[in-house]
Amino acid sequence: MSNRWLDQVKEEIIDPERPIIDPHHHLWNDKEGSDYEIEKLWADTASGHNIIGTVFVECSTNFRSEGPKPLRPVGETEYVAAMAATAKRDSAPGNPPILGIVSHANLKLGAAVAEVFDAHREAAQGLLRGIRHSVAYYPDPPAVERYTGRIKHLLMNDEFREGFAELAPAGLTFDAWLTHEQIPELTDIARAFPETTIIFDHFGGPMGIGPYAGKQAEIFKQWKLDVAELATCENVVAKLGGLAMPINGWGWNERDLPATSDEIVATHEAYYLHSIDCFGPERCMFESNFPVDKLSVSYPVLWNALKKIAGRFGEDEQTSMFRGTAERVYRIES
Repeated sequence: MSNRWLDQVKEEIIDPERPIIDPHHHLWNDKEGSDYEIEKLWADTASGHNIIGTVFVECSTNFRSEGPKPLRPVGETEYVAAMAATAKRDSAPGNPPILGIVSHANLKLGAAVAEVFDAHREAAQGLLRGIRHSVAYYPDPPAVERYTGRIKHLLMNDEFREGFAELAPAGLTFDAWLTHEQIPELTDIARAFPETTIIFDHFGGPMGIGPYAGKQAEIFKQWKLDVAELATCENVVAKLGGLAMPINGWGWNERDLPATSDEIVATHEAYYLHSIDCFGPERCMFESNFPVDKLSVSYPVLWNALKKIAGRFGEDEQTSMFRGTAERVYRIES
């Protein structure tokens, strides 16, 4: 969405001095002719909140166009590492550095994926923190074309698990992007690999489009049970955000006006509070998921909403969710 559309909703920044690490954003320059590079990220982070650092998460951009196919995702790490170097050199209030990179590797390579990890590590210039191999499966592919052809139960796949077993020895976390029906499978793999730190992205992707349109209340009941069971796995931490994507079905991206922070709180607070209750603040981190959530809400308004939700918690708990959990899980210094 255009900044002109987003700028229709202006809000005073809440608690502007609070240090925040945004642990989930993307950068790209080849998404259907659009781009979201460091300058555009900084245009968002400079909007009033005290963003002191960020973590980039893979989004299938700038893969190498040649060479061995398993190593082509390393091109994305090279691309982001170059921007991270720029960000470090030019960082200033409102222009935070990139403190970590979560790259993509095909875990179906099995034990051979270790070679890909090594290549990412070399390309990341000290910033590699984890791997994300999306397992999100949509039953209605026309709704999200880039997920056409996915394996429905990839988390249960033997080859995938053989590759997954290489994460902990390599000192890497796993960011889990899935949809709500797959949460029990994530619980299964979390129990099978208790030494691997798993980051539960975007509340597990509760869907609201295609066959799930208008069924959010029905899905929420089972989602609560599945999340509570997942949270019993102490190696899993939760990223709290990413609910304003069009696939969640709230329709804000189709309105004349973007969402306000009060609308986000009213619509999403129950997801946040249940997750925090299950995982505890020390295993939760707030995220922006920008620029994907930018289709529905502006950066300053989103973080205002997160601060309103967090307001009922104590200072130490808020520090964990806005900064501390991300620092610990991604092993970063800010």
